[in-house]
Amino acid sequence: MSRPLLITDCDEVLLHMVVPFAEWLDEVHHIHFDLDLGDFANALRHKATGELVPGPNIWPLLQDFFRTEMHRQKAIDGAIEAVNAIAAHADVVILTNLTDDFQAARTEQLRAVGIAFPVFTNQGGKGEPLARIVADYAPSVTVFVDDLAHQHVSVAEHAPDVWRLHMVGEPRLQPFIKTPGAAHHRIDDWQNATGWIIDRFKGVPL
Repeated sequence: MSRPLLITDCDEVLLHMVVPFAEWLDEVHHIHFDLDLGDFANALRHKATGELVPGPNIWPLLQDFFRTEMHRQKAIDGAIEAVNAIAAHADVVILTNLTDDFQAARTEQLRAVGIAFPVFTNQGGKGEPLARIVADYAPSVTVFVDDLAHQHVSVAEHAPDVWRLHMVGEPRLQPFIKTPGAAHHRIDDWQNATGWIIDRFKGVPL
């Protein structure tokens, strides 16, 4: 019989991202990222002038951050222990929303902190690439974990039989992120999420 499968996001699920990104923006670019604003489209402003950083300018900053600053990203509390414990019951893969040229760096970054599982990169919605992964692994049951609402919507559309767990591992973001209706459940810490995931693998009903 095939094993269950955990497909998990990386940033804000396995590794902190926005806090080290904000620290780097402040140190290198003199940009203030207001993590408590809640409206992230208007959260980045030049410290000298107070001018908003336009949306099209944010993606190049993110690319530069991932290209040079991955070492700043630390593991979410409990993530390393949890995914390795889950690996005793299931296959584990990481599906991360980065361009393909970052696949090797992300794999090494995760391996360095003790998370050594296959890494798949994608751009945009995760539903279609996730469906391909599920088809390749042919698992008995699949659980998907992600912090972004639109990814749960995408997975619900393309792989509706997959269990969808919403997790926002960064405490600074948790008050501002609404639980998407496309998710089956929300748990923001790995200690409690582990039991929920394993119950889904065992077929325990909600």
